[in-house]
Amino acid sequence: MRIWDIDAGFLNDQSLLGEHRELHGIFSIFQNNKKGYPRHPETLRWQDRLKSLEIRHGLIVEEMHLRGFNHKSPVCAGPGDPVWPDAFIDLPRDQFGLLKTKYRDKKQGRIPLPKNVLELWAFHKYSVMARDPGFYRTMGPEVAQNRVSFETLCKELVPILRTPPKKERLINAVDHMWGYVSGFSDLHHHTSDPGVLLREIQQQDRMHDVSYLIRSTALAELKFWHTFSTKHKGD
Repeated sequence: MRIWDIDAGFLNDQSLLGEHRELHGIFSIFQNNKKGYPRHPETLRWQDRLKSLEIRHGLIVEEMHLRGFNHKSPVCAGPGDPVWPDAFIDLPRDQFGLLKTKYRDKKQGRIPLPKNVLELWAFHKYSVMARDPGFYRTMGPEVAQNRVSFETLCKELVPILRTPPKKERLINAVDHMWGYVSGFSDLHHHTSDPGVLLREIQQQDRMHDVSYLIRSTALAELKFWHTFSTKHKGD
């Protein structure tokens, strides 16, 4: 049983669908008193944290949609603020290592597993831009000059990607992403809602195989967070 803490884009199709099944299993244990693995460390890690698990489910589902999978099994944790687990079964750095072993001679995910800290940063930079421009401006040079370790950046990125982006910062990141597909689209981006732009970016990315965006965590997760914030506006 495994609920990964790293972005769902790094999971291959089998792992993505497998986590989706196991996540539903954890919900059933807590909400419906179903049998299963109630004392498993992964299950216990999410006890009293179902709102956060609902968010993880939404991130998985957005990644599934991006890859062309249908989804018809929503979850609902009810009202309340998300509280994320304060511990990992395996550190984020080690989760990448586990996937590297698991995917040996197998297809990887939408985003290839990062070989070094430069790739790790490149894959996450628009997700960071959408939350913390100061961290974005500071970390880029740190990574480029090899002053931050892979392990340290992994630990920094997990809480950042669990943070809902503010609208103006999300729009800024989307504007940067738009530059990669603007030449393919007839959409007038300055008059469009960020959610519409993100759908168009996803569609043009699939049609034209824009490799930089395909390898960006932001391609799926920002679409989820925009939908989530719109749905919960005013809560």
